[in-house]
Amino acid sequence: MELSFVFIFGLLFGSFLNVVILRIPKEESVVFEGSYCYSCGSKLKPWHNIPLFSWIFLRGKCSFCKSRISIQYPLVELTSGLIFLAVASIYGISLPAFFIALSFLMLLALSMIDFKYKMVPDSLNLLAITFAVFAAWSIEGFILNLQNALLFAGGFTLLRFALSYYMTSSVYRAGLKTKTSWNRHYDRTPFIEAMGEGDIMVAATMGALLGVKLTLVAVFLSALLALPVMILVMNKSQEEQRVPFVPFLALATFIVFLYQSPILAYIEANY
Repeated sequence: MELSFVFIFGLLFGSFLNVVILRIPKEESVVFEGSYCYSCGSKLKPWHNIPLFSWIFLRGKCSFCKSRISIQYPLVELTSGLIFLAVASIYGISLPAFFIALSFLMLLALSMIDFKYKMVPDSLNLLAITFAVFAAWSIEGFILNLQNALLFAGGFTLLRFALSYYMTSSVYRAGLKTKTSWNRHYDRTPFIEAMGEGDIMVAATMGALLGVKLTLVAVFLSALLALPVMILVMNKSQEEQRVPFVPFLALATFIVFLYQSPILAYIEANY
């Protein structure tokens, strides 16, 4: 019975998360304006905002203009409910578990926004890190979460610099072959960013949520999850090759979180 209430609680948060996902990229308020249809602008009634069920009863269409409602709404709500349910199943109903669930919800929002708009809002990233760091059962746990967050933020910063330097240097060396006496004194090689700043902050959240060993596993898993997509877009345009990486980091983090016990047991038994 308690887990049922947890799931419903997660659905409610998922409903608000849809507002966050849609409005933050458009710089709209997520608090002071009621929900409305993005097609006709009609203000929605309270019974139009019942998580999951409203979309089903309305058959995925606006009650006013009958335009289609994106399936994103019920999927985000359902995923949010399942996240709350999964966290409560592992850690029970407690304040740290609540913060862990909220951190994962921020990662979900970041993933959706990064996938759709190729942007990672700092406000949501900071919330994800804050919830993850404060998801501790003691002062010692809080300090450890903070240390792990800083460790992976620093590690990803160095990784970003190294990869960006290597990629920029490669382009520069390739450009030297086309240099002539007319342009050899002009260097217009652009600095290539191998990783966004948002990825660094997500790495900090991962470190706080999972700890050092499990975060390393999650980073490796995220690369494996992204590999098929990167192969598919190799011959695409430069814009299409800009694959958002936050969704893969977030998904890998949640998978490792769910299976943390067997993963840790395997690591300790073999390394």
